[in-house]
Amino acid sequence: MAAVTSTSLASRLSTPKAAAPSHSYSPATQFSGLRRSFSNLDYSPQPLFSPNLRISSPRKPCRGIVAMAGSGKFFVGGNWKCNGTKDSISKLVSDLNSAKLEADVDVVVAPPFVYLDQVRNSLTDRIEISAQNSWVGKGGAFTGEISVEQLKDIGCNWVILGHSERRHVIGEDDQFIGKKAAYALSQGLKVIACIGELLQEREAGKTFEVCFQQMKAFADAVPSWDDVVVAYEPVWAIGTGKVATPQQAQEVHLAVRDWLKKNVSDEVASKTRIIYGGSVNGSNCAELAKQEDIDGFLVGGASLKGPEFAVIVNSVTSKKVAA
Repeated sequence: MAAVTSTSLASRLSTPKAAAPSHSYSPATQFSGLRRSFSNLDYSPQPLFSPNLRISSPRKPCRGIVAMAGSGKFFVGGNWKCNGTKDSISKLVSDLNSAKLEADVDVVVAPPFVYLDQVRNSLTDRIEISAQNSWVGKGGAFTGEISVEQLKDIGCNWVILGHSERRHVIGEDDQFIGKKAAYALSQGLKVIACIGELLQEREAGKTFEVCFQQMKAFADAVPSWDDVVVAYEPVWAIGTGKVATPQQAQEVHLAVRDWLKKNVSDEVASKTRIIYGGSVNGSNCAELAKQEDIDGFLVGGASLKGPEFAVIVNSVTSKKVAA
């Protein structure tokens, strides 16, 4: 029942904050959404792109030798979800500690709550620790919840908020998730902010509409984007073995970056990392990483395999182009 009443609890418990700047939201005038069929498009050799997509002015040349539209460092997170035992996690941590990881990548893993302290005390400092969820306000009489203050106390640096399993299984809505993000940031916890559409929403051409609505809930609540990483995870690709094609993922990432540019600022659009999640593995990560607006990954099942997770982290090399 807690999930059903979470929104009202949020409204009672969240601390007042200064009025946030208004963010215009009129996707109909900017994007038409992803099309069900691309058969009529003459967009060879990449027919999956919508013809109305690139509405911004041409980009500046990409920085250095890395093919990234944004200016942020490549980011890879591992979401272990509700998996593992003390023994299996000890083995996974050992594999991660011995892995050779590219230096120019921010790496984060999110163990289950009960193993956070175990991982924190045994994992190399090269990899940061994230929680998979946090409460909307200060701790108290909220059975089963974990407060931001508790996470900070045991050394967590990040928290994943808005994951589709929290939205569609637990029942958290956009506004409640936005308030959770605002509170976490106010207490110094960085946020991996998840967005993404259901299969029926994609088939109905509502991908952009859904993602922009979820982005607006974050934008209306958070005081700053400095410590936010956006994770686009199409729900139909999470844990299904299906993965968005590199072109499909790039299309949405570009649209989200353009939304940030139009509704927040050019600077935020450039600095905010937009990562992809949805059945990412060691076989498909290199092609996905080559896309200009994909700044990294949020990895599920493959993050439970140390060597494969290392391959995904090191896919940053696929972004590098001849100087």
